[in-house]
Formats: sequence, structure tokens, C-alpha cells
Amino acid sequence: MTNFFNGTATAMITPFAKDGGIEFDSFGKMIDYQIENGTDALVILGTTGEPATMSEAEKEDVMRFSVEKVAKRAKIIFGSGSNCTAHAVEASIKAEKFGADGLLAVTPYYNKCTQNGIYEYYKAISDAVRIPIICYNVPPRTGVNILPATMERIAALKNIAGVKEACGNMEQICETARRIRGKCDLYSGDDNLNLPILAIGGAGLISVASNIIPKETKMLYNFVQAGDLRSANEIQDKMLPLIDAMFMEVNPIPAKAAAEMIGLGGGVPRAPLTELEPAHKEEMRKVLTGFGLNVIA
Repeated sequence: MTNFFNGTATAMITPFAKDGGIEFDSFGKMIDYQIENGTDALVILGTTGEPATMSEAEKEDVMRFSVEKVAKRAKIIFGSGSNCTAHAVEASIKAEKFGADGLLAVTPYYNKCTQNGIYEYYKAISDAVRIPIICYNVPPRTGVNILPATMERIAALKNIAGVKEACGNMEQICETARRIRGKCDLYSGDDNLNLPILAIGGAGLISVASNIIPKETKMLYNFVQAGDLRSANEIQDKMLPLIDAMFMEVNPIPAKAAAEMIGLGGGVPRAPLTELEPAHKEEMRKVLTGFGLNVIA
């Protein structure tokens, strides 16, 4: 299927308090910030949201809160992937029941299944739910790579809406785009490659940096859609130092620190992730200030 969503989506961080709880006031503020700045969809409980460190009860609380807070102002995409197919199916069914517009399912990590195993994983999720599913290919984090021929096969499943590509290999991404074109959509999952992926026909992007700069991220998308590549390059050039800073330590550590610095209340990461190192905090402040953002912390 195609056209589940076109535009920009933010891979939302989950703000945790130092005492371990979820800061829902801050999370609500983040949701409003995204919608007010033109974000089309919110990816909640994706890997950037640290669901691997959350209890099932906490995830349910986040889903319930998100649906009520968003109130149909944007599409909600809940993360439901797992290294266990049965758990991914269960999480997908639960997300659908809680009111998700769609799902983002990362490949089964660590187990290193075969390409056929990847297909069977997505088929099991597809068979279990009715809502759109976006596959998430991020081999640097999972150890598993959806090859273009496999994604073409997956695209034939009834409710596969697209693939979030973060393999980092534009040659592979171009081949995937060729094979799935008209069958399901391609989304950028790597902020550094947003512009080239949009340029080869990407339907949108799922961004970490847009936690901080949703307005500019949407501007990039709009410029490409308008065929104004000069302006698209200018905004991408401006964004790149901040994008690089978002990954100076493992995601979502820098994004959470940046959200704190600009007053969104990003909270702290959960162990085994740690807070941004002091030297990197100073570097982050300089990057945010250089971008023109108001740093208050």
C-alpha cells in the first residue's frame, strides 16, 4: 500500500525523570511542539523512545496518553518491533487496540535471521493487524539488513506501507526504491540522507533531529516537493551540523540533552544509556546556539 503518510515524522524521545518515572507533562509539551511546527506523524515507542527499557504497563500508559493528547491532530505510529516474532505480533495487536494509525516495526535484532526469516517476521505482523506497517531497516543497530529483493517481497503483503531506510548505503536504497516503487513507500530513517532519499522519490522522512528542529525538517521536505533543490540544499546545509551533533553519542542521548537545553524537558536516558558527557554538552550548546535556537539550560 502507498500514501499512508507523506511528509515528516518525528522519532519521539520519551522523557524519563531522574527517579525513573515518565514525565508526561514534558511529553505533552513535546507533542504540541511537533504538531505546532508542522510535523505530520509522531513515531512513539520507536527505538529512539527507549521501549526496551520500559515495562509493558509504562508502554500502555504512553500509548493511552499519546492518543488522548494528539487527538487526531497528527498520525500516531507506535513502535512494535522485537527480536521475538511472537512478542512483535503481541505488541502490534496491542498498539492497534490502543488507537495507533500505523506501526513501525524494526527488524528482529541480534538473532541475525535469514532474509526468509525477515519476510516471515513481517508476514506474521501483517497477518495479525489491519493497520499500516512501516518496516525499519537499521543494520548498524540490529545486525540484520533487509536486502532490496526481500523488501520487494515484503511489499506485496496486504498492509505494508513502506520501509524506513537507515542502512546508510545509497546504492542499496536506490535499488530498494526501484523495486518497491508503486507498491509501498520509502522513508528516510537517516537524517544525513534525508535530502537524497527524498530526491529519489521518498514519501517522507522519520527524523531524530526533528525532535529539536521540526519546522526546518518540514521545510526541507516542502522544498523538495516543490522542486526547489537549491533551497533544499541550503536548509540541509544549515541542519547538518545539528544533525551530526544528534549522533555525537548513541541515539537518543544527544537528542534528550538538546531537548533539555531548549526547554522541552527531554529528561534523562535509562541505563544502560548514560547522560551526555560534559564536553559534549558544551559542544551541543554551541551547535544549538549557532543554529539560532534559544538555549536556556
